[in-house]
Amino acid sequence: HYVHDGTPSPLFVGASALLHHWHGQGIALAVATGKSRRGLDRVLKAHGWEDYFDITRAADETASKPHPLMLEQILAHCEVRPEQALMVGDSSFDLQMARNAGMDSVAVSYGAQSIEALKAFEPRLAIDRFSQLHAWLNQQA
Repeated sequence: HYVHDGTPSPLFVGASALLHHWHGQGIALAVATGKSRRGLDRVLKAHGWEDYFDITRAADETASKPHPLMLEQILAHCEVRPEQALMVGDSSFDLQMARNAGMDSVAVSYGAQSIEALKAFEPRLAIDRFSQLHAWLNQQA
């Protein structure tokens, strides 16, 4: 159970600046979380991100991870094919959900599970810092 004491959830180093940058460039951003809608809305509000994301999906309003429905709903809303999207995740549920939806994924080493466990899901990239994702995406363009 996720218990919150009112303190805003800390952000991963570099995440805020890059989300601001991508939002400013008009890149479609979405959230697919295991948090409840209430918990997600609290985090978004605490960081002033209510309008940053094209769509957000929470665990209490769709099928639970690793079922692909959450990502399928996001893709449909954004009018994006799975091969045009990327799921960034810190758990096996995230990466399996991406696989189930036909999407590529990026594993992060600083979250819920070890990077070794996440590499079993064959992510396109495994990173230790959020800034590495930005550099990798720039190389793909």
